[in-house]
Amino acid sequence: MTIKEMNERRKELGYSYERIAELSGVPVGTVQKVLGGITKSPRYETLSALARVLKSYEDDEYDWSTATGIGEPMAPYGALKPKKYTINEFYTLPGEEKCELINGVIYKLVAPNGIHQMICTMITNALFNFVKEKKGKCLVFGASPNIEIDGAEEEGGNTVVLPDVLVLCDRDKLERGNVVGAPDLVVEVLSPSTQKKDKTLKLEKYLNAGVREYWIVDPKKKNVVVYADDGEDDYDIFLYSFEHEVPVRIFNEECKINFKEIYDYIAFMYEK
Repeated sequence: MTIKEMNERRKELGYSYERIAELSGVPVGTVQKVLGGITKSPRYETLSALARVLKSYEDDEYDWSTATGIGEPMAPYGALKPKKYTINEFYTLPGEEKCELINGVIYKLVAPNGIHQMICTMITNALFNFVKEKKGKCLVFGASPNIEIDGAEEEGGNTVVLPDVLVLCDRDKLERGNVVGAPDLVVEVLSPSTQKKDKTLKLEKYLNAGVREYWIVDPKKKNVVVYADDGEDDYDIFLYSFEHEVPVRIFNEECKINFKEIYDYIAFMYEK
């Protein structure tokens, strides 16, 4: 990505130098010098950090798996390796940024775009309405509490995740306002900065912890991958397009999320 392309993308996004510095971890003075053309030979690490913030979602040539700051391992600017944290240390960190802790490594979360938010909202509403209609006891969260997915720190846990949507049917797992252990259903809606993590690290965490059902929703490919507990210590895998109704297996498929209806409602946003 060239400096010219970065500046064009910055204008499209409406980002100030301060906002780019905040998202990339690059000092604001350095951002100004690089994008202003003052620095003629920027460091590779600097260019990579800026490209991660300014790269277009639609550009498949960019390897988001190499990112280290936007939805990926958080390390001080210029550091090679992120510091390992305990759960208790994670909870005492200063700052207002939303983060997750996976295997002791902190991952920053970027604010989702409108498509992502609408998909999450409509899935949450459909699940909540079903539980309410059935007078069920399961809890549906759209803004997830902290989930200590592999147990509290004293139990050996070193992970705190914040999925997009979750259903928790065992209320005894609520402790200190957090969920300790595996929810019944977890939904992650992919974004460029989190897709590798959602499809690898978090997939492994959720399945190993015993989440009964895990959905990975891909707004770009317009599909849903479902991992469902088969009752025999393994998972069945199902693939649906946005033309389908996706059955919720923890509810014996009585509840179905109509993704065609969701897509029809937000299709105009794909053209914006």
